Amino acid sequence: MMRGIMTPHPDAGPGAGRTAGHPSTPIPDRGTTVADLEIVAAVARNGVIGARGGLPWRLPDDLRRFRALTTGHAVLMGRRTFESLPGALPDRQNIVISRDPGFRAPGAETAGDLAAARERVSRPDPAYCIGGAEIYRIALPFARRLHLTEIDRAFDGDVRFPDRDPDDWRETAREPHVDAVSGVRYDFVTYERTGRILTRPGPGA
Repeated sequence: MMRGIMTPHPDAGPGAGRTAGHPSTPIPDRGTTVADLEIVAAVARNGVIGARGGLPWRLPDDLRRFRALTTGHAVLMGRRTFESLPGALPDRQNIVISRDPGFRAPGAETAGDLAAARERVSRPDPAYCIGGAEIYRIALPFARRLHLTEIDRAFDGDVRFPDRDPDDWRETAREPHVDAVSGVRYDFVTYERTGRILTRPGPGA
């Protein structure tokens, strides 16, 4: 599944890796630093990342890549992305961004904005932003690296990856694939930021 609004990556079995989650979970002491941020997303040729709360494609290798990248790290996501998961993603620190102070996320921690979410990270860098669309938009100026699955087909959908300035990013790796079942062609692509990285968003971001 695509990491998009209401379309996160469901690689966890029901109840796997759950711990008690509560907005008042103590914040780890990272001194004056915040976690490095990277983005993981699968994007169709026309920018679509989701449709009606799900994905218009099925790419098992993309799911395996997502799991390999994020296991052992923190994953930052929006509320609707978390609610579309079967449970908290195992072997990762799940942090859900929600402006609702009463929101509870079983198996995950919560934070009111991106800045607070990055300060809560206790796993090794980087932390991975996994959607949805609004969280991607907020996180993009602070990300050092993009891990995109670029799908060589247009799909109908109601959620799209935010626009980005291509001059700010340099492609450093590309690995072509073809899905054995659907025949869909896609590439695993890594982009490194070439311009200035914002380090700390203001309140509410």
